[in-house]
Amino acid sequence: MPKPTMKNSSTQMAKHLNWVVSDTYMLMIKTHGYHWNVTGSDFYSLHKLLEMQYTELFEAVDTIAERIRALDFYAPGSTAAFRNHTAVKEAADNPPSANAMLKDLVKTNEQVRDRISEARVFAGEIEDTASEDLMNQRLAAHDKAIWMLRSQAA
Repeated sequence: MPKPTMKNSSTQMAKHLNWVVSDTYMLMIKTHGYHWNVTGSDFYSLHKLLEMQYTELFEAVDTIAERIRALDFYAPGSTAAFRNHTAVKEAADNPPSANAMLKDLVKTNEQVRDRISEARVFAGEIEDTASEDLMNQRLAAHDKAIWMLRSQAA
């Protein structure tokens, strides 16, 4: 298969990053909502854990969007744009139990991780080391989040 042209490569990389930033943003919203609505005997520890995670996701969104801009493309900037590019299912209006929240966040982090992995592979194929490095950092962050969430789930 012929190697993509630089222009085509950047366009495709920006598309991958649009998916990643949209998934990350929607996961941040879900995590933040669960933070607000978690209840039960583990409330305080889960409330703090989820705060740590949505804060990390917020910082990640900014970094990913800046990488899109560095590729000379516009980052999505509306909830409609995020919804059009995400695989993340939004949380229901009625919050589930704390344990169901944790399981949902594990599943959602795994979905986001899969999309990041695809972007990392593509970045490697086109030798975009900056995007590849960023995706490696995001993979590590999601691995840690999944581990922490699983350790709390019953």
